Amino acid sequence: MKKFKPVLGITMGDPGGIGPEIAVKALSDPEIHEMSRPLVVGDARIVQDALRFCGLNGTGAEKNPALRLNVVDDVSRCVFEPSVVNVYDLANMPLEELHHKTVTAGQGRASFEYVAKVIELALKKKVDATVTGPINKAALNLGGCHYSGHTEIYADLTKTRDYTMMLADGNFRVSHVSTHVALREACDRVKSARVLRVIELTWDALKRMDVEKPRIAVAGLNPHCGEGGLFGNEDDVEIRPAVEQACRQGIEAEGPLPADTVFSKMLGGMYDAVVCMYHDQGHIPTKLVGFRYDEKTGQWGQLAGVNITLGLPIVRTSVDHGTAFGKAGEGRANPQSMKDAIYMAARLATRRE
Repeated sequence: MKKFKPVLGITMGDPGGIGPEIAVKALSDPEIHEMSRPLVVGDARIVQDALRFCGLNGTGAEKNPALRLNVVDDVSRCVFEPSVVNVYDLANMPLEELHHKTVTAGQGRASFEYVAKVIELALKKKVDATVTGPINKAALNLGGCHYSGHTEIYADLTKTRDYTMMLADGNFRVSHVSTHVALREACDRVKSARVLRVIELTWDALKRMDVEKPRIAVAGLNPHCGEGGLFGNEDDVEIRPAVEQACRQGIEAEGPLPADTVFSKMLGGMYDAVVCMYHDQGHIPTKLVGFRYDEKTGQWGQLAGVNITLGLPIVRTSVDHGTAFGKAGEGRANPQSMKDAIYMAARLATRRE
């Protein structure tokens, strides 16, 4: 039986950031092509420029592979070979208007259009999964696209009501009750129904990641999980009932557990995922595990991790970092997180198939 190789729609992110660069660097890896059929959704001129300054167009260092651009306006015209970068060209970002390291309305609008197009292709089943490069939220809104991030764009354009964000770096996985909201509002969003739904979405995702018997920890909101109401009652009133209901549904869940120790327990293998109550509660430990900065070189030696949106009718993974304007256009961005996102998208799409 022929191996299923999913078609992946990969958006190049904000043109002024490192998205185009990490996309072409990832696609220079033959292993990516062994497991998937990748298609960049963006602007062909920007991708061609990224190939140039990364030395991947045949004019750079001899150790770099020479990649050829194949510009398409339909997925059927793609040429899926390791030496080819297929680009679904929206032609919406003139090269003369490109400004690396800069927030601009034009680049923000273009980045939204790439995302909208890849969602459209996935809903029409032209691609089997989607992978997103980093966008800049300020540029996005400056361009008239009023969303707080990729997750909200996907939810809106797919008409999805119940969804959540999961970050994963190997067996270290966190999902979130809330993400891009003020901390004051995040506390108000800790409600039993929402906590239960995130537990359910997390359990389903773990099963699709081939975790046979998922073990889910649920982090508390307050210090010491409220200490019996001394530091707040959300843990007892909202979180605990949700965990108990999940257990009645056959989900192996435990909590609420103090957030200052639960991530160490997962790192040690006690749990397969932690349900977190707000953005930074989950993001900080994940990036502490997956990111490594080298003071001697002044560079990030490791940028591992994947962002996955759970609850959507389509597969969506993403890099777990931002546009890194400080190094954009210089050819020195680390593509590891993009590779991780592509691997995960291929895995989830294959599992779904």
